[in-house]
Amino acid sequence: MTQHTDVVVVGGGQAGLAAGYHLRRQGLEFEILGADPAPGGSWQHMWDSLHLFSPAEHSSLPGRLMPVQPGETYPGTKHVVDYLTAYEKRYDLPVQHGTHVDAVRRDGDRLLVEADTGTWRARAVISATGSWSRPFLPAVPGRGVFDGRQLHTVNYRRPADFAGQRVVVVGGGNSGAQIAADLALDDRVDTTWVTRRPPRFLADYIDGRALFDVATARRRALEEGRSDSGGVASLGDIVAVPPVRAARDAGLLEAKPMFARLAADGVRWDDGSHTGSDAIVWCTGFRPALAHLAPLNLRGPRGHIPTDGTRALGEPRLHLLGYGDWTGPASATLIGVGRPARDAAREIAQLR
Repeated sequence: MTQHTDVVVVGGGQAGLAAGYHLRRQGLEFEILGADPAPGGSWQHMWDSLHLFSPAEHSSLPGRLMPVQPGETYPGTKHVVDYLTAYEKRYDLPVQHGTHVDAVRRDGDRLLVEADTGTWRARAVISATGSWSRPFLPAVPGRGVFDGRQLHTVNYRRPADFAGQRVVVVGGGNSGAQIAADLALDDRVDTTWVTRRPPRFLADYIDGRALFDVATARRRALEEGRSDSGGVASLGDIVAVPPVRAARDAGLLEAKPMFARLAADGVRWDDGSHTGSDAIVWCTGFRPALAHLAPLNLRGPRGHIPTDGTRALGEPRLHLLGYGDWTGPASATLIGVGRPARDAAREIAQLR
């Protein structure tokens, strides 16, 4: 049986919860469909040592400050999961956990959302599925012949899993640097860090607070027709969180250039040099998880759906939230998702 509502939010993580908060303030009826069986979004799947870039008070969703985690300047992932769980309960958000959305289709003047637990017909849909469920692995020669383990960021948990092993970490972003540092600081693991270009560390004093301010300033400049400052990308690629600083300052984060290919027993460079390896950790990023929107035929360059703010240009009843700057500056962050969520809810409230 098809259920009817004003809005269906696809995704029960931080972006979906922010959307729910603002949809309720607009007086709209809505359902939030989350694929994870429990609250917390992708944060419940992160590696053990991961901490936020920002203090708790600068890492909050709209309406409720994240409480400070005792003994920690930068909250850990369990604290974030607890916060999101409490947030969902505090605002009595109608999240149906363990619900996987298969497709969103046009159905006259409504959108039809087909999931494994039922079907919904809605005036509008907010897609907030993020990217964690769609890890990207580059096409590197020899990847199929390597005899060791190959993992992506999504599979990494702790250094103890690699005790006594040689590990190559691939990736020059935050995940690559943090996982390389996590492993390098454990003397049971022989770690090699590989990046496509020399790592660009941000100044040590820069954390998520400063990055949000930079992203906000860039948005304002673009809205006012001023030149593009480049935003966060102009400052560097890697936030020097305490473990990264510790490993860097100890000389443990000396990156090698990207290898040419994998061999059965490790990695090889064009000059003939070789590093043996028991495992490769690919910290090579993600792609937006948009398969459920395929029936709408909206995909544009680089797999993105063209938008005006959060609204899809090819389907005004669809909004995309939390995928990155193309759906709102800093919208993939806890503190940054509130503004585009508010804007999306306001636009939907004006639909007829």
